[in-house]
Amino acid sequence: MNVDELTAIDVHVHAEVSADGHPSLPEHLMSGSARHFRVEGGERMPTIASIAAYYRENRMAAVVFTVDAESATGHPPVRSDEVAQACAEHPDVLIPFGSVDPWRAAAAVRQARRLVSEHGVRGFKFHPSLQAFHPNDRMAYPLYEALQELGMVALFHSGQTGIGAGLRGGAGIRLAYANPMALDDVAADFPDLRIIIAHPSFPWQDEALAVALHKPLVHIDLSGWSPKYFPPQLVRYANTLLRDKVLFGSDFPLLTPQRWLADFAALDLKPEVRPLILKENAARLLGLRGSGGHA
Repeated sequence: MNVDELTAIDVHVHAEVSADGHPSLPEHLMSGSARHFRVEGGERMPTIASIAAYYRENRMAAVVFTVDAESATGHPPVRSDEVAQACAEHPDVLIPFGSVDPWRAAAAVRQARRLVSEHGVRGFKFHPSLQAFHPNDRMAYPLYEALQELGMVALFHSGQTGIGAGLRGGAGIRLAYANPMALDDVAADFPDLRIIIAHPSFPWQDEALAVALHKPLVHIDLSGWSPKYFPPQLVRYANTLLRDKVLFGSDFPLLTPQRWLADFAALDLKPEVRPLILKENAARLLGLRGSGGHA
């Protein structure tokens, strides 16, 4: 991957379907989130090959992952092995992350180690609301210990979620699991674990900013919302104190980079901050080399 040739690095892209057509979520959650984000048809479940073609055409790289929430949902995930293997066919634009079900305890730790050693994943995605766990639950600590040892990035969904939104009882999905203050405990107990708090963390934006300001290895990605809806304090801190810790993420395929970038262009940001958010912060966090170097 030649970082210098890229215009941006999108750190939040979902692999929504396996090669044999198996969806990442049960049908009622897939269709519900599609309605919430106003995404139609095949746009909701692009293949990894089509994701690669899309990002290559737009001269961007993408961090790609699935979510393993089988314990909470009863639905088998798109396998992280498959995601990583497919990403390996497009190393010029795709960066694989893994996902393991934290409720699988020791088996989750073994799976994480295997995904790193055999498939070279760069990090792991967690969705506390969907996986039904508080990130500071001690049952997940052996997993974090392994990820810290392996030098992984841990990316956590935070705040509101479009999954279950508008469905009866929110499809049983509880927002409280995604309060970013729980990540303050994780960052304190695993001080060398690199953490990304995903999304503007509605209704806990100030909490997310506080954690990122206080803990050196906590970052924030801006995925899942059009920048025109960003709360003013998020823009203010991205422009100043957190300029080196805020990352571009789209939430593709639910939100396209084109729409995100068009609205991002209208934000009142310093010119020198824009390239940090769009590419440079992510390249540093992920250990990607520039100046003609390759990942």
